[in-house]
Amino acid sequence: MPLGGTLLVTAGVTIVAVVLTFGIARARKRYDTIDTFWGLGFAIVALAAFPFGDGPLSLRLVVTALTVVWGVRLSAHLHLRNHKLPEDPRYVRMAERSGPAKMFVRVYLVQAAVLYFVSLPVQFAQYSTGIGVLGWLGVAVWLVGFGFETAGDDQLRRFKADPANKGKVLDTGLWRYTRHPNYFGDACVWWGLYLLACSTWPGALTVLSPIAMTYTLAKGTGKPLLEKGMARTRPAYAHYVERTSGFFPLPPKRVTPR
Repeated sequence: MPLGGTLLVTAGVTIVAVVLTFGIARARKRYDTIDTFWGLGFAIVALAAFPFGDGPLSLRLVVTALTVVWGVRLSAHLHLRNHKLPEDPRYVRMAERSGPAKMFVRVYLVQAAVLYFVSLPVQFAQYSTGIGVLGWLGVAVWLVGFGFETAGDDQLRRFKADPANKGKVLDTGLWRYTRHPNYFGDACVWWGLYLLACSTWPGALTVLSPIAMTYTLAKGTGKPLLEKGMARTRPAYAHYVERTSGFFPLPPKRVTPR
């Protein structure tokens, strides 16, 4: 199938998947179900595009497998983290101001559009000519990102599980070098997948997709919103911010405690 046809198929699949997720959210009475769907949605798009690509089977398998592994792990992690907690207050506040129809449009359809746009490198990579040097570099970047994201999430999970750490700030492990190792890893994953699409010009032109993902994590709804809440609830967080890189892993600064 030509690339244009595949893009139409995956667009339809994305919309159907989001509609089904919205139905599940309504049944659960939790609009934050979309967070669990986020990673899984990318895996669904990759699997939907895989049969239609005309690139080498080895490349298509690598791109699809990397996307599915990342997406399923992220969705499983978020589900296990969130299902025993109250619903995210952001969604509660939005639901109080908006009815179900507006929530579907403002949250679910918007997330579907962002997901589809960010997934373009994965879809275009199905039509790439081969892995090549850039492709193997992409695999290496993906591995670094996946390692950072997975290890960062696990370190934070274990830190929060210890009652003695209540109200404290995690500043060991990867969190010593960046305040958001999971977000940094997430961005690396998508730059790695983008490099796998770069063996052809159409794939290289999807560079705005990893840029959009990185911007969202570092400047949009990721890091800024999370840090705003952390600064409000943890007094030690201000000092942590002073000495620790906000996104890219760097050695911590020497700062005298106030």
